[in-house]
Amino acid sequence: MSEGLKTDIATEDDIKLLVDTFYNNVNQDELLGPVFNDVAHVDWAHHLPKMYNFWSTVLFGSMAYKGQPFPRHLSLPIERAHFTRWIVLFTQTVEDLFAGEMADQAKQKATSIANIFQMKMGLWATPLVKP
Repeated sequence: MSEGLKTDIATEDDIKLLVDTFYNNVNQDELLGPVFNDVAHVDWAHHLPKMYNFWSTVLFGSMAYKGQPFPRHLSLPIERAHFTRWIVLFTQTVEDLFAGEMADQAKQKATSIANIFQMKMGLWATPLVKP
């Protein structure tokens, strides 16, 4: 799809497309897939709707998400490489599907979240991507 034909993230359906496509990519990823499926044993039918609400809250201010995402990640065997890969996949997914101000915001917010998680987990060296 060329840049000119892409639209920005503007609806809940766009959030759903982003989240579903991203986590499909995660599941196929050699580094991230095993963490989500073999270690965390993610129940995707339960997790994906939470992620729709999370990103709706982050991008649209919907306040649909209620929860604390960080504690669930603390016990996982993840390192800086996992965060780097997560950001690469998220950014690629956004760029494959969307273009515009909200798409740029999604990439920036995802990077900020990854950086905060790393800092809280003691993996912080320098930001993955400087804003």
